[in-house]
Amino acid sequence: MSFLARRFTAAAPSLARSFSASARRDVAKITLVGNLAATPEVKATSTGHDVIEYAVASNSGSRDNRQTSWFRVAAFIEEGPRRDFLTSLPKGATVYVEGDAIMNTYNDAEGKARSSLSIYQRNLEVLRRPAPATE
Repeated sequence: MSFLARRFTAAAPSLARSFSASARRDVAKITLVGNLAATPEVKATSTGHDVIEYAVASNSGSRDNRQTSWFRVAAFIEEGPRRDFLTSLPKGATVYVEGDAIMNTYNDAEGKARSSLSIYQRNLEVLRRPAPATE
């Protein structure tokens, strides 16, 4: 048996090991690329913490058959440079957002079952800032 064959055979059992030693946790991940609908806003929660909320518009389809999907995103970022950076992004900036997606169901005022998608930001990158308006 050649050296490479012995080495591969010896390594095979380790490939069967579990990827993570931590407990299993079901989480849906989402990746968005789109434009900010407005400048992100800081809002207080009922528990006294701050949340930054913003919406991302993502387009699909050709120019004649374009559809826009709107996604509401929440970020929990402590005061500091990261929060200042996020809240300074202008409307129209193209962003790449990675987050956790959670589907919530509830009954509206008329008693109808409704659902909404909550996205909690994990990572954000600015891909393009809008050109400044010239007068």
